[in-house]
Amino acid sequence: MEVARHDPTLYNRDLAPIPMSARSWGLYNYASLWVAMSVCIPTYMLASGLIAGGMSWWQAIGTILLGNLIVLVPMLLNAHAGAKYGIPFPVFVRASFGVRGANIPAVLRALVACGWFGIQTWIGGQAIYSMLKILWPAAESPLVGWLCFFAFWALNIAVIWRGIETIKILEGIGAPFMLGIGLLLLWWITGKAGGLGPVLSAPSKFHNTAGFLKFFVPSLTGMVGFWATVALNIPDFTRYAKSQKAQMWGQALGLPIAMTLYAFIGVAVTSASAVLFGEPIWDPVVLLGRFNQPVIASIALVALLVATLNTNVAANVVSPSNDFSNLNPRLISFRTGGLITGVVGILMMPWKLMSDFSSYIFGWLVGYSGLLGPVAGVMIADYFLVRRATLSLEDLYRRNGIYEYENGVNLRAVAALVVGIVIALLGLVIQPLRWLYDYAWFVGFAVSGAVYVALMRRQSSVSGASGE
Repeated sequence: MEVARHDPTLYNRDLAPIPMSARSWGLYNYASLWVAMSVCIPTYMLASGLIAGGMSWWQAIGTILLGNLIVLVPMLLNAHAGAKYGIPFPVFVRASFGVRGANIPAVLRALVACGWFGIQTWIGGQAIYSMLKILWPAAESPLVGWLCFFAFWALNIAVIWRGIETIKILEGIGAPFMLGIGLLLLWWITGKAGGLGPVLSAPSKFHNTAGFLKFFVPSLTGMVGFWATVALNIPDFTRYAKSQKAQMWGQALGLPIAMTLYAFIGVAVTSASAVLFGEPIWDPVVLLGRFNQPVIASIALVALLVATLNTNVAANVVSPSNDFSNLNPRLISFRTGGLITGVVGILMMPWKLMSDFSSYIFGWLVGYSGLLGPVAGVMIADYFLVRRATLSLEDLYRRNGIYEYENGVNLRAVAALVVGIVIALLGLVIQPLRWLYDYAWFVGFAVSGAVYVALMRRQSSVSGASGE
């Protein structure tokens, strides 16, 4: 698939469409990709945070399953264009926001990914630090902890430098490691707690429906927000798909099943920690530090490091690298974009985002979902309702084409995005409207999508923006 005419400010080798002959990812690759990305410490902490917040085990699992089934819908809708045209997210979003305006949603998505990169790197650094303290108790000091963090950061950067094929290799080995550590934790701690019976018998702390819903609603939004990032940039992966069927079935099988199964491990282990230690320990790194067997704990922490590295690079580097490259394709390659991601990830201070389960779920996940839900609303409304799933591939890579709009920016898309974000986050400043924030992703998605369609249909040249 060649683009006959392209503008060098909009095109480089990393952003170019992937020809069908070069697409090698099948159903197994997408299913394993989701297993590799789902079976990770943030998934575990997502589930354990719900238990720490007062849910019973079945309430926590049900919330996670429902959230992932919901986010699977926009995931598959946005995946379609990637598989059909072989284009990455920052190129796809040019159709709705304009060839220059696309940088707005791309940078929003990239900044959230940078935050996730920092979080995963912080978790990996803490795992190295915990392992050192087990094997060498004299190493315990804040300075060593920071050195471990930056050492793991450097390892991530080295993998980024090697490129996309390294990511594909890592995904095949990361998930088994992470499943192994999860099962090891489950076996060890449930044995100590007297089996699964006592562990899963703990009741919900919510004694009425109102109290439960107050916690459930923002938690569900957080579950959707967890993958709201990849729901936008999934074309970065589906552009390598052999067929639509392969990517759709691979994702539909991989995402909800992998997330729910691994979340169950997080739920069970955290419930068991409450039985054993009198309080739920939601951080598995802290929990592993309580192992009495140094060899077992060290092996588990090494497995955790490999899996965290895999998830971090696949889920949190591919997209922002492409997004930053889209800002200036001539100067910023995939590698350079990855380096920018690494630096910004540190600047976002992940140690504060992970200070407790409340900051993680209700601050980080719900907060950024109010930024990304509106982007998804505009993208999906544009592709399916305005353009009927038809794009002009050539015009996505050149100026003065049908995606030029007003000097490269579709002001209607920007307006719809701003309205959606403002309304979704309004509950942060107006307490009676708190429910808008609790439903941030849903509110932003619906408002921005509806406003965008209304504005596009009001313009006089609808046929000129149809992509035909």
